[in-house]
Amino acid sequence: MLKGNTGIREVHGITKEEKKEIMAFLQGAVYCWCKNHESEWFSARDFLGGSNFYWEGTPMYALYKKHDDAGKGDGSIKAAGIDAGWLLKKVLIEDKRTFITKRGFKIREYSWIDGIIDGIKDEDIEDDEDDEE
Repeated sequence: MLKGNTGIREVHGITKEEKKEIMAFLQGAVYCWCKNHESEWFSARDFLGGSNFYWEGTPMYALYKKHDDAGKGDGSIKAAGIDAGWLLKKVLIEDKRTFITKRGFKIREYSWIDGIIDGIKDEDIEDDEDDEE
């Protein structure tokens, strides 16, 4: 469950099976993050950027390939990252645990709050609209 901005865009151009595998991959990353970083904020960039940028051999590669096949060249990486951000948001909306969201620098960030933060008020949760991710 995601509290705050729950607007979502559908990711097209991949099969249902690819989407299912990507979402399972992302959910595994979220579970790992929550176990090791509890109340720290995270974004798709934490799971898929930096030293984790090499997607070949993972379900994430389907997103890159979709954009590369469409002729986006160097823009394929950024476009795949945006798609990954939307799929991560969908994973969090469908998760049984509770997450909050806020707007970071050019990205959307999330934090797991179950059993971590007591007394959160609705006005503490950012509910802005964004269309970058």
